[in-house]
Amino acid sequence: MTASPSIVILAAGPSRRFGAAGQKLTQMLGARSVLGHTIHQAMATGWPLCVVLTPALVPLVSPWVATRDLVVLDVDEAARGLGHSIAAGVAAHGAAPGWVTLPGDMPLVQAASIIAVGRALAEHPVAYAQHQGRAGYPQAFAAELFSELVALEGEAGARRLMARYPAAAVDLDDPGVLVDVDTEADLAALRAAMAQEGSSAAH
Repeated sequence: MTASPSIVILAAGPSRRFGAAGQKLTQMLGARSVLGHTIHQAMATGWPLCVVLTPALVPLVSPWVATRDLVVLDVDEAARGLGHSIAAGVAAHGAAPGWVTLPGDMPLVQAASIIAVGRALAEHPVAYAQHQGRAGYPQAFAAELFSELVALEGEAGARRLMARYPAAAVDLDDPGVLVDVDTEADLAALRAAMAQEGSSAAH
């Protein structure tokens, strides 16, 4: 595989578990939002990308991502689950030689980790990040799976697809592949960790 796969950032899901604070992806982590961090790590790869999102998030993302690379789902479409979001993103970049999917609420995943998982598609139809024996994100899918990816629906995402094909675990020294912001407690823990890192760097 010579051309780079496309990165599909999944940001259309509801923030049901986040509580009263609202949309988790818009919450600030230092100078950027949760989604902003995720997008900037994806952009640092230099690979093509698209963001699957709802209309409310377009103003947050449009300063960084071209309109043609925004896949905007209305509320009814977004409610059809993670599988539908993956299908929409893959269809938007249908000519790509593969796709690397990354949830928008995973701001610590490093660009190098995205590249490592994407490069595994040269030898495997499916690949995913793994850290210390635990499976995480991103996940990657080769072009041969296009017709199955664009037919995905529901909250299970690509789970069945990953079970059906030989999926390669890419071992990474990046704990961020396991860290998502699902709840207000998750966000508070991340902010505290970042503040501690900042204070250590200052000394």
